Amino acid sequence: MGLERYFYRYGKATFSLFLINVAVYVVEAILSGNPLSISIDVLARLGQWNYAVLNGWWWQLITAMFVHVGILHIGFNMYFLLMMGRQLEGILGPKRLVMVYLVSGLVGNLLTLLLLPPNSISAGASGALFGIVGTLIVIVGVIGGNMQMALVNAFVLFLINSILPGVNVYAHLGGLVTGMAIGYYYGKRIKRRMALAYGYGYY
Repeated sequence: MGLERYFYRYGKATFSLFLINVAVYVVEAILSGNPLSISIDVLARLGQWNYAVLNGWWWQLITAMFVHVGILHIGFNMYFLLMMGRQLEGILGPKRLVMVYLVSGLVGNLLTLLLLPPNSISAGASGALFGIVGTLIVIVGVIGGNMQMALVNAFVLFLINSILPGVNVYAHLGGLVTGMAIGYYYGKRIKRRMALAYGYGYY
């Protein structure tokens, strides 16, 4: 079986994203010479260094969402990716899961570029993960007809994670809001299909 059971268990897109993040971290650890904590030089090259992005290294806006600063950082993020990603992949499918990850992460990184100083260096999948969670929360809210609770849950999630030290609040905010917008769109589509399939009124 090998890795096949994990692709089946977590979803092929979710587990592929997991493997990419882990592979990138292995490269980071080798370049840093330390598997527990990544050097600032490596983070500046592979993560998002705003000064470098502003001077043409635009690809860091993408690579940064696969880069992590230490073993605990990637450990927590990958746990939530596997738990939340497989749920969203089960609802929207693998291609849309990847789309949510990339678009939410990109918006979070763009917000970081706009609102943090040029010398700032950031990295992590958190913006993309907030997008996944935001999408899930709002889809459930739309289908269940309880958007108020969905908004409260999203706000509490953001608040709890924003008080932690060293957190990039802007990446979280950008990812969460993007995910919520995507969730609203797909939640409406799913609810409309359900209404047509089961023959109840949709307004």
